Amino acid sequence: MLSRSAFTHLSRGIARQSNKDQLLARAFAAKAGQAEVVLVGCGAPNRGMGWYHAIQMLEGRCASASLDYIIEPWFLGGGASGPGGPEFAEWATDSTEKYGTTFGTSMGNLPNPKQPRCALISGRTADNPQLFTECIAAKCSTIILEKPGAPTVAELQKMKDEAEAAGVGVLMGYNKNVCKYVRKTREFAETVPGSHVTFVSNNAYENTPESLGECFERNAEGMLKNMAIHELALLVSFYDVTVENIESVTADKEYSSMQTLAGPSGEERTDFDKIKFTIKTKTGKEVSVAADRCGGTDSYAAVT
Repeated sequence: MLSRSAFTHLSRGIARQSNKDQLLARAFAAKAGQAEVVLVGCGAPNRGMGWYHAIQMLEGRCASASLDYIIEPWFLGGGASGPGGPEFAEWATDSTEKYGTTFGTSMGNLPNPKQPRCALISGRTADNPQLFTECIAAKCSTIILEKPGAPTVAELQKMKDEAEAAGVGVLMGYNKNVCKYVRKTREFAETVPGSHVTFVSNNAYENTPESLGECFERNAEGMLKNMAIHELALLVSFYDVTVENIESVTADKEYSSMQTLAGPSGEERTDFDKIKFTIKTKTGKEVSVAADRCGGTDSYAAVT
């Protein structure tokens, strides 16, 4: 039996059909050959990475995935009336009406899966270890873990051990490693003697204390572990960057900017809103990374 508190259908259709019937109708949406996907930590529309994943699945861009549940404790709980809350509620209502999506606040309230269950964890990094444990308990056979996975290496190792003990597969990919623009940049740079590559990562936050303060709070692990982690993965994969192999790191102080801002909770956090640096390795490679929270929607690479 699923209680009314277990999931929230934000649809006017509730008046025409009982909550229980709505839930059961959606609970078996995944068909044979599809994964029953649970998105854990959706985030705000047009901001949260989980939201972008949801759109891809709801619009049918991944035929093997049926997004049956969206678990969003914050915007369906304490953050419902705060920044982003009303926008999330409006989108959730629309999604429920258009796709029949079931929204909830806890993995513990999920029914047993009817198809192989895959959790896509895209919550705040600090919450990931607990969400990971809850996903295993909810009979997920596969977990896709959004970068960087956890705040510390020790927590990641514990999660790895937990998954292995439960026989659960875990995937955590860095999609820029396989992006066409990265491949083309590397190939072109090889044709230009003495060239230098700069990877540029942009977000589209408003350049206001309110917008950046919310960003700093939601991504409390900081820009390097959150936003620029994709570029760091590129440096590890293609430019021989390891802790032992770094010869020097030079910051571009003119480009870089750090601020201390209050988030929705009122707590202040200090983080970069812009950062740029160049790494030289002991094996003779040199590469730069720039990241800007308010730089726009496009990321790219430059060869100079």
